[in-house]
Amino acid sequence: MPKTYVLALDDSGTRHPDRKPGKKPDHGYDWFALGGIIFDEDDENEIRDLHSTFMDRWGITKPLHSVEIRAKTSNFAFLGVLESTEAVRFYEELYQLMRSVPVLGHACVVDRPQYNARYFEKYGSQRWLLCKSAFAIVLERSAKYARTKEAKLRVQIEQSDKFTDKTIKSYYDDIKAEGMPFAKDTSSKYKPANQSDLGSTLYEFRTKKKTSPLMQLADLFLWPLCMGGYNAECRPYARLVADKKVIDCVLEHQDLDGLGVKYYCFDNKKPG
Repeated sequence: MPKTYVLALDDSGTRHPDRKPGKKPDHGYDWFALGGIIFDEDDENEIRDLHSTFMDRWGITKPLHSVEIRAKTSNFAFLGVLESTEAVRFYEELYQLMRSVPVLGHACVVDRPQYNARYFEKYGSQRWLLCKSAFAIVLERSAKYARTKEAKLRVQIEQSDKFTDKTIKSYYDDIKAEGMPFAKDTSSKYKPANQSDLGSTLYEFRTKKKTSPLMQLADLFLWPLCMGGYNAECRPYARLVADKKVIDCVLEHQDLDGLGVKYYCFDNKKPG
């Protein structure tokens, strides 16, 4: 078996460029993102053990879900009735789980309003779903990172409806067979991988249920990565950066543009 890295992906936000997202969260940001964690497959048993230890310690039998945890609803409504000291302990131990697992956070985060403004006039109804751009970007950057480790890349993404799963798989197949879908003249500064390198590095694509510890960790990492695009001082994101749990933290400066977390159409926020 070849040496492999694993990219575990979750999504966040609305993938249609101009569809109203419904009730906006308190922070007011409007994004679509695909991201989560990347890690050496040799570390998977340790990751699963650490996740299991946390779950057993708190008697949790349902999947960790960041939205429910933050809102203290559904399977995590119990957080709303805990004594304050116990609630603080839960959130801290949850972060320590994220800190201790041997993974790095990675993502492509798209600001929907700015994406829509940038591409509506030129492409109109022919604009891509945001998942096409986001998936291609995070996949290609992760493949290049795996190659720096002389490894191939397994891709695992949280299971959705059949149409969405089939669509994402088609993106993967197209990239593996034909290379990146972006115009070469506008993407050259990111030093995109060629089809040959992508074809030889991309090793497997699978969908995984939310019960997978890897999908739960991808979910936990993705939200702070999204928030970090708008506010680098956001505490969950800032802690991950301080503890070098984001892929940007282990890259050389000259590699950030081509391998790091991508904030796409963040013209008035972060470069990207």
